[in-house]
Amino acid sequence: MNKMERFLGDFEADAAPHQVRYAGNQSWTEENLLVESDHNDILYYTTRWDALCPYINVTDEMLQSVPKPFIVYALPPDSDFGVPINDRYGLVDTASADFWNDERRARKFRLYDRQFRDFTCTEEVVPGAHLSCSDIYEMGGAHFENCYIDPREVEGFVDYIRNLDVLILRVLDPDGVLVLVDVSILLPKYDQVYGSFCNWNRAYKNRSPGMFACLLASRWAARNNFRYYNLGPVSDYGYKELFVTNLEPIYSLALTEADHPLALDHTSPLHTDFCKKDWNRIYRNPAPVKTLKSPVSPTVKRTQAVLVEAMTPLSNPGL
Repeated sequence: MNKMERFLGDFEADAAPHQVRYAGNQSWTEENLLVESDHNDILYYTTRWDALCPYINVTDEMLQSVPKPFIVYALPPDSDFGVPINDRYGLVDTASADFWNDERRARKFRLYDRQFRDFTCTEEVVPGAHLSCSDIYEMGGAHFENCYIDPREVEGFVDYIRNLDVLILRVLDPDGVLVLVDVSILLPKYDQVYGSFCNWNRAYKNRSPGMFACLLASRWAARNNFRYYNLGPVSDYGYKELFVTNLEPIYSLALTEADHPLALDHTSPLHTDFCKKDWNRIYRNPAPVKTLKSPVSPTVKRTQAVLVEAMTPLSNPGL
């Protein structure tokens, strides 16, 4: 029995009812909220939504129930909780002509298109409620293993998307071999398509499949009236620079005792991500940032997989 099978078995066994609480797109119980993390073998805690989900909501009740150290990354920009940290989200303004017409970007985009010219690209929008942990593992299992994504974080992703739609992009080579699967969450409230994970075949590394996936997702967002494609945190991922047009603060929260070993380790996330003065600071001040909205409200049809080539392009040459 492999890791996924053991997890799914445990998940079904744990299906006995617990007191369920809700926060934003999330549901949680005291039994499933936390995921253990470590830095230099020092234990601390994050939530089950940490790895794959954006804009994690918290409540006072949640924060009162957790052990320390406890870190929540990526609270909503319009939340009352959290402080800005030493990282930011990289956004693609898909409505910007400057983005699509920038000479360097346009040249790279043409290169990616040539490299995948004879490949088949499909895109599909599905209700998150229709996707199970097994489905997510089928699409992202190798990526999760390579990036040490905990099975509980996959469960958290399935929980997070249950009331949202999900964009699934696939690319196959001329022989039908799967080159990549890219999964994004549609966030109409924030006018965003959020890139959750991309699982790509290492045999095609020289063709830059991850970059091509970003291009496909940006084009889809533009065609479907989503102003931004969110690339996720950017400080440790220099390759995202090609796409980034806007930077958005990431708001986070850290609870810790001042003398905890994690607080005393100056290489820990408490120091690299946070200012010390912001430890245990729960509420945001000044007022939360309001996210810019596109003048066009996105309306997206849930679809079966369709060939990208079969869709009518816009007049914008980048699309």
